[in-house]
Amino acid sequence: MGTAKEHWIILFLFGGKINAYSRKYIFISNAIRYEFPAFATLFFPLLFENMPDFSPIFELTPDAWLTLGVVLGLFLMLVMTSVPADMVFVGGLGVLLIFGVLDPDAALSGFGSQGLVTVGALYMVVAGLQESGGLKWVARWIPGNVTDPNRARFRLMAPIAGLSAFLNNTPVVALFIPVVIEWCRKHKVSPSKFLIPLSYASIFGGMCTLIGTSTNLVVNGLYVSRYGGSGFTMFQITLLGLPCALVGLMFMQFVGRRLLPEREGTGQVFNNPKEFTLELVVDPKSPLIGKPFNETELVDVPGGYLVELVREDEVIAPVPVGECVREGDHLLYAGNLETIRNLLQLKGIQLASEKVFDLAPLPQDRRLVEAVVSHTCPLVGKTLREGKFRQQYNAVIIAMARNGERLRGSLRDIPLKAGDVLLIESHAGFVPRQRDSGDFYLLHALEEDVNVPAPAKAVMAFCVLIGMVLVAAFGLLSMLKASLLAAGLMLACGCCTAARARRRIEWNVLMVIGAALGIGAALDQSGAATALATVLLGVASGSPWLALALVYLVTVLFTELITNNAAVALVFPIAASTAESMDVNPLPFIFCLMIAGSASFATPIGYQTNLMVYGAGGYKFTDYFRVGIPLSLLIGVTAVGLAPFIWAF
Repeated sequence: MGTAKEHWIILFLFGGKINAYSRKYIFISNAIRYEFPAFATLFFPLLFENMPDFSPIFELTPDAWLTLGVVLGLFLMLVMTSVPADMVFVGGLGVLLIFGVLDPDAALSGFGSQGLVTVGALYMVVAGLQESGGLKWVARWIPGNVTDPNRARFRLMAPIAGLSAFLNNTPVVALFIPVVIEWCRKHKVSPSKFLIPLSYASIFGGMCTLIGTSTNLVVNGLYVSRYGGSGFTMFQITLLGLPCALVGLMFMQFVGRRLLPEREGTGQVFNNPKEFTLELVVDPKSPLIGKPFNETELVDVPGGYLVELVREDEVIAPVPVGECVREGDHLLYAGNLETIRNLLQLKGIQLASEKVFDLAPLPQDRRLVEAVVSHTCPLVGKTLREGKFRQQYNAVIIAMARNGERLRGSLRDIPLKAGDVLLIESHAGFVPRQRDSGDFYLLHALEEDVNVPAPAKAVMAFCVLIGMVLVAAFGLLSMLKASLLAAGLMLACGCCTAARARRRIEWNVLMVIGAALGIGAALDQSGAATALATVLLGVASGSPWLALALVYLVTVLFTELITNNAAVALVFPIAASTAESMDVNPLPFIFCLMIAGSASFATPIGYQTNLMVYGAGGYKFTDYFRVGIPLSLLIGVTAVGLAPFIWAF
């Protein structure tokens, strides 16, 4: 026990009462004085004895240090800035090329890899299905006449997973978002109960086949480059992916649905777009007639702004600088209506007697579009005024929603965030021009004239897809050759035009893949991957199971924070080096890498389908934590637990 002096101090401080605090003090004091030296004598040798060996890191060459620095810089830029991922990765690859870590052939080899070319060809195959109307036919059939929400959820998730096993997830989810919202509106159910399951189901399906997601094709290309051979077959990943998908579907159907919030989606938020607009007309005796708009109070309006004017059946948007006010001008304002109504106090301005801006229908050359801001949009973090939205897109935002709530006030002064849902009035060419730009995930365009293709084209497109799958599955052609043949047939059969096929290709994704493959090669060639694998082995204490779990965990974390394709490209050389250093079969590591690259459930920014439903369902960021974290753990345990039994170490 402590000395008498120490006890008297305690008695004085606590008024002579040895309460719980004083007893805790005596215990800690004695423990520090008498127990800690013995504890330290036993513990610290064991601690340092089992510490991983970091010496390989300190023995790296300058090239390896530079490569690790570039990878760290890429990671920080992707997480902390809004610079597009393709620009970040191409810039990083350029640094490695300039400083001689990679020669030109090695740096550019990723852009000619089988995986990248196959991904590009599959975009064209999906374009044929979209343009022929085949996917729309499926979208009409899936909801059916089911009225029970639980049955409807499973009826939605199972076919979506099946489609996503063979098609790119993004167009599938984009097509079904308005279908789901309409079904929810009809049956008076919150869309937030269905949209996260929609996104997750597409991810489950992508795990099941080689072509289910571009991530699998990237890993396959890396495997061929390192080990040779023809790569994996169509359904080789199915042995692991299908159990993971079934576990995920069951979780969402029986457990995850209870964790989903009930929020107001954009269907309710934008139910009455005219709530955000005000129509005014210039009186014949107005003192404003003849004055330039920019010199009047009609332009800079607190809480709102001038969208456009109609003059003698001509729509002028945006209003040019120096344009003068004329008698009979019809003006449309957007923003905070309570503030905008102050305009009525101006002499010579009154409410329009005719609804010339009636949004349903719009004028023939105008469209009303709902769109989700993507994380690669150049206006993220900027206000509409700073980003010059109207000048850049020749369109105007009528309303904006975030986390299922309408944003009020002056919209032009609100910085955009990824996942914001915008109600946009645009010209007729906005949708086809922006559909594949990567700036927006378009939900749907209202009042859009769409030519419905002949059913024969849709049937032909599905026949081409099925033929591609069968040819690749039976090994008659490699996946690369089968996809190129299918893309050519889509064009030859008229399922899709060449111009539309080019627009459907997500070039930014291909740029990320090509650059990430080059950076992955730098990790391997510089020795950085081997050094990191050695440290990983030390942490795993030589256990293949623990090393496999660590590789899976690192990949999942990268996938949640940066792009999935970049994550697997960066981790692949480390995973392969780890398996080789342990002299075990690399296949469990390779296939778990595929699953981990798709298992992005915990954030809305890790996978683009999560971001697409983020605003549409009115979700909050934490909603993904609540549902996605337990799901990620469950999928991880399933993958890491099963892989070594399917492909023995």
